[in-house]
Amino acid sequence: MTPQAVLFDFSGTLFRLEHDGAWLDDVTDHDGDPLDMEARAELMRRMTAPVTLTVDLDAEHWHAWEHRDLDPALHRKVYLEVLRQSGVSRTEQAKALYGRLVDPSQWTPYPDAETVLARLSGSGVAVGVLSNIAFDIRPAFAAHGLDRYVDDFVLSYEVGAIKPDPAVFRTALDRLGAVPEKTLMVGDSAEADGGARTLGCAFALVEPLPTARRRDGLLSALREHGAL
Repeated sequence: MTPQAVLFDFSGTLFRLEHDGAWLDDVTDHDGDPLDMEARAELMRRMTAPVTLTVDLDAEHWHAWEHRDLDPALHRKVYLEVLRQSGVSRTEQAKALYGRLVDPSQWTPYPDAETVLARLSGSGVAVGVLSNIAFDIRPAFAAHGLDRYVDDFVLSYEVGAIKPDPAVFRTALDRLGAVPEKTLMVGDSAEADGGARTLGCAFALVEPLPTARRRDGLLSALREHGAL
């Protein structure tokens, strides 16, 4: 199959929130002491692995976790709780760290993202970004000049559905004027992104590695599916 449209996930696929230890320079524990190296590493892991729940939540916060990508308020609520349980006891510090998480300027594109998007767009392939997310990621693309290659963004909190719900894939296909049999979905989750296969789309899995360790993952994935 030569795809006529390609849908991309955002986090761990086109962009990644990279570790930045400097974010934690002013963060202290419950006793007011600076975090040790082990605590800093674990906190960064929890911030940059947004689909992995690493704390125990009560019913109220569990509901927020389950619906975080549909409502920015719930997203903020549950991540502040995750940060609190992860040792960030001061509210102002947790809020500052959360601000980093949802700041599009903090996200880094994978090295081959621009090449892939430019080649697809230049060859007439419709390009969409389909993300389970609770904040606007368009500025991240605009900051790197990548927005010009994207025909449409389908963000869960804007459309009221999350992957792997077939409805969100259908919305993306309809907006691109694409048919499933001629569409490739690219993402880092076989469960969420791979849900596109229920409609008949092809699916390519990439690993959500740090950007320095995944130099050509997108190029390889698209070549394997005949998209480049």
